[in-house]
Amino acid sequence: MIRLHLQIVGALLLSLGVAHACFDRYFGWKNELRRVSLLTRQIFFVHCFFIALLLVLLGVCSLFYADALLTPGPLNRVVLAGFVVFWVCRLAVQFAVYDPSIWRGRRFFTVMHVLFSMLWCYTIVTYGLALRVVWNG
Repeated sequence: MIRLHLQIVGALLLSLGVAHACFDRYFGWKNELRRVSLLTRQIFFVHCFFIALLLVLLGVCSLFYADALLTPGPLNRVVLAGFVVFWVCRLAVQFAVYDPSIWRGRRFFTVMHVLFSMLWCYTIVTYGLALRVVWNG
């Protein structure tokens, strides 16, 4: 059962990583970022690329290599523990960094805030259960 959930998380992360290609157009980042220095603009786009790449790689790993991830061993314990820590931090950022004024009172952004919060929780629980499997394995 955990294998299926790893694959679902993988598909979701892979999709989110690929969707990053459309974010610039949707959010109008090029226009907004014209007001910042060239260095800041380039750092922003480089970071976005690497976030997207990380999401794609995590997605591929979870979707296509779920069985390998669930094989007990020290490397898998460290990898899965790292995934859990990463996504716990991401969930914390959702509430500690993003100002509620961004989404409060705006239906689409409120829905996205809730959906992403749920996605991060699902991802944490899935990787946490996978970690428990390889830890006890």
